[in-house]
Amino acid sequence: MKNFSYYAPTRVVFGKDAQNQTGELVKQQGCKKVLVHYGSQSAEKSGLLKSICGSLDAAGIAYTTLGGVVPNPRISKVYEGIALCRQEGVDFILAVGGGSVIDSAKAIAYGLAYDGDVWDFYAKKAQASACYPLGAVLTLSAAGSEMSDSSVLTNEDGWLKRGYSSDLSRCRFAIMNPELTYTLPAYQTASGVTDIMMHTMERYFTHEKDTMLTDSLAEGLLRTVMYSGKDALKNPMDYNARAQIMWAGSLSHNGLTGCGTEGDWACHQLEHELGGMFDVAHGAGLAAVWGSWARYVYQEDVSRFVQFAVNVMGCTNDFAHPEKTAVAGIEAMEDYFRNIGMPVSLRELGIEATEEQIRELAYKCSYRDTRTIGGFKKLDREDMETVYLMAR
Repeated sequence: MKNFSYYAPTRVVFGKDAQNQTGELVKQQGCKKVLVHYGSQSAEKSGLLKSICGSLDAAGIAYTTLGGVVPNPRISKVYEGIALCRQEGVDFILAVGGGSVIDSAKAIAYGLAYDGDVWDFYAKKAQASACYPLGAVLTLSAAGSEMSDSSVLTNEDGWLKRGYSSDLSRCRFAIMNPELTYTLPAYQTASGVTDIMMHTMERYFTHEKDTMLTDSLAEGLLRTVMYSGKDALKNPMDYNARAQIMWAGSLSHNGLTGCGTEGDWACHQLEHELGGMFDVAHGAGLAAVWGSWARYVYQEDVSRFVQFAVNVMGCTNDFAHPEKTAVAGIEAMEDYFRNIGMPVSLRELGIEATEEQIRELAYKCSYRDTRTIGGFKKLDREDMETVYLMAR
């Protein structure tokens, strides 16, 4: 097991009607004015936004609002938010939504504390030294951004999707009411389940040994999400299923399931380019490339994939032919994705990628042929291109 530092400072307020505590939680931060940042009109139509603002009013907290965040959040909305916050004297950012809204809020918080262009952080031109405080009211279980140190943005100039991580952006609090996810469309629920699983799987596929406890946490989380995901799709108002998924989403990306290991993250990097070029749902994009990545890399450590096949996917261990067991696990995972309505290829994702587009995806993912990705197996530009081709 590798040395590690585990840092999870976010206060979690979980359960039914938890959003009613928003005003008091914000008041505890000692702020004067809040930006309530949200996504689509569903926050307004559902009455959630009115409830949140009412809670702020009751606590005597001034606020202004900014909606319009879209999936694969745009840097242009971040610039709009920074300008609004400076104009209004905002000193706390409250994200009401899923990962896209929280990521956009984090970028606004970075930008308020920075004299330059906030994209500098995502373009790896600068490191943040400060960040305005923020909190979240979660409405979608997927990204885990409410407890993670990371955020991802899309720059319309070149349609580049890039991530940035810093402990400075960790939410002060995260309010989680599973009931707020009841009305999510099935595709969005399934995409969120996939994203949660992939956050753990990216950490799970490692060459580290002697990680029994971390592995057991990861395997238990994966089994729970798979089971609860099916239940939530059968009955969208199954509180227990929604609660398991929501809590797993936070634990999958706050570092817990990767303690002592070195993660891979190649699939996320590959998907970021798909999201940038084709604006696809993040979880669906991950499902579309994972099987091809797995087949391309599994021989680097067959035993790890055997462990996954047996402990997570419930496959029978063929001790005489470990590679067969490894491949069976990959196939079982793809079967699960199909079962919940997720794609396992670019074509199923609705993308008919040309060879030129494949080359462009790999070129961008390799940062113009200047970096490799992955920890389980290092992938250069040609490797990336091969995985994309396999995923077609």
